[in-house]
Amino acid sequence: MLWRALILTLLSALPLHGEEVVAGLSQARVSINTTFSGSEILIFGAVKREAPLPTTDLDVIVTVSSPLAPVTVRKKDRRLGIWVNTDSAQIDYAPSFYAVRATKALSEILAPAQDFEYGISIPRAIRASRAQIVTPQSSEFLQALIRIRSNEGAYQQAPNSIELTEDTLFRANIALPANLTEGDYKTRIFLLRNNQVIDAYETTIDVRKVGLERWIYNLAHQQPLLYGLLSLALAIAAGWSASAVFRLFRG
Repeated sequence: MLWRALILTLLSALPLHGEEVVAGLSQARVSINTTFSGSEILIFGAVKREAPLPTTDLDVIVTVSSPLAPVTVRKKDRRLGIWVNTDSAQIDYAPSFYAVRATKALSEILAPAQDFEYGISIPRAIRASRAQIVTPQSSEFLQALIRIRSNEGAYQQAPNSIELTEDTLFRANIALPANLTEGDYKTRIFLLRNNQVIDAYETTIDVRKVGLERWIYNLAHQQPLLYGLLSLALAIAAGWSASAVFRLFRG
């Protein structure tokens, strides 16, 4: 297969230093246009080693994260028959998209201290960028954010989803949704033995808007007044057109 041939080429070009990750991506750039409906990235790699194969199990974890951004989580309660916002919490940094692929469940292969250090699991990825004081209330909002984005497919965690061959070759597929935000998506690959990270590799996937999507995005951020006027004009035109069609059918 093509991905195995690419791995062998990479292996032959690198020096030997214990167990190391050699990896590549099926595509390093994702272009978002008006017809973009999502994409799938193949992450493949191998383990380069100079010593005999250890007797303990080798495990692999792959994560893909969008750029981090602040997010406000609001809690709604029913008051007098109406759902209203009653409380909110600000989470300093959280990815809008985060995917985890692993050879087994994280609880089986990753020590909590290693998760805390590298920020691998979804809760740790949200907290990884800044130390936070966790209270019962903040934990409730954090879990709500994870639940909502998991239901939307923005947060993904899939154990037993990495194909590992002879403790050397591995591959994982990451499905990117249609509603991606722009930016450099950090891609990390971890090798683990005895629940400890023994090597890590990092690269990025460049996600950018192109064509009409890029023009609208630039207009909204660089000339917000003009963008607002154009949006208002389009809304008025759409309303007038709908009214004209309605009158035509009534007449």
